[in-house]
Amino acid sequence: MQWRYTMVGFSNDSARDMDVYESSDGTEFGSVKQAAYRPSSGYVRDPSIMRHTDGDYYVTYTTADGANIGFAKSSDRVHWQQLGNWPVPLCCAFLPGTGDGKGPALPFGITGSAGFKGGPSLSPFVTKAWAPEWFVDGGRVHVILSLSTGGGFVPYVMTALDSSLSLWGLPVPLAGIGADHIDTTVVKVGSTYHAFTKNETKKVVQHAVSSSPGGPYSFVAPGDWGSKVEGPAVTQLPDGTWRLYLDAYDEGKYLYSDSSDGMKTWSATKELPELSGKARHVGVLREPA
Repeated sequence: MQWRYTMVGFSNDSARDMDVYESSDGTEFGSVKQAAYRPSSGYVRDPSIMRHTDGDYYVTYTTADGANIGFAKSSDRVHWQQLGNWPVPLCCAFLPGTGDGKGPALPFGITGSAGFKGGPSLSPFVTKAWAPEWFVDGGRVHVILSLSTGGGFVPYVMTALDSSLSLWGLPVPLAGIGADHIDTTVVKVGSTYHAFTKNETKKVVQHAVSSSPGGPYSFVAPGDWGSKVEGPAVTQLPDGTWRLYLDAYDEGKYLYSDSSDGMKTWSATKELPELSGKARHVGVLREPA
């Protein structure tokens, strides 16, 4: 079977414009359209792309406008219609796991307080909703997003309540990953869910696994992906190899690493031809050509 890989991302030149690229092998990408989409206001950072059951392509992205994530759709990946922003409906004090986790430790393994490494958030409102990622599982559409109440970020999952993707349930934390993690993406391999997430304290991408999409997740040995990397995106190559794309933001490079043994071990990172030094925090979609 032949495949088509669509990659979306913002660039070093503009966080307000989304560029669209295409590849047949997941390595050599060419431009479909530069600045294919610009929202009416705010940014289009960290875009994630999927193709829905209605046949249209949908992106969700970081607006950097408070606790809002953006949505847009397209029938051809070139012309995009803005669907608006979704205000994440999460408020009230003592929510689990939405602080920075930088204070003194508390017992019982609870994480997330803005004042402690353990305990609930002490802030009454979510102030940031960043890095939304599509995750479709069993026919249900979810968005994994990173939330903050003023401290660091914690990954949550939010589920669509209708097929039009216009109504969403309350976000629920991904159990086991904890505070100070951002840019979380999940992929299912067999019966195992794999989460790749940036540890904001150590500035590295970590790998965690679970038997359930919501966790609890347990961290496993990651690949040798280096430090100061973020924006993990995962796809499967035509030969069955799994590929992880990484934004090496400090070096100004885009990298990839492959696994041919079910995500147990990973190859050394290489630069992504053509797009390294240009694309930032990409999303990728594989579909039959």
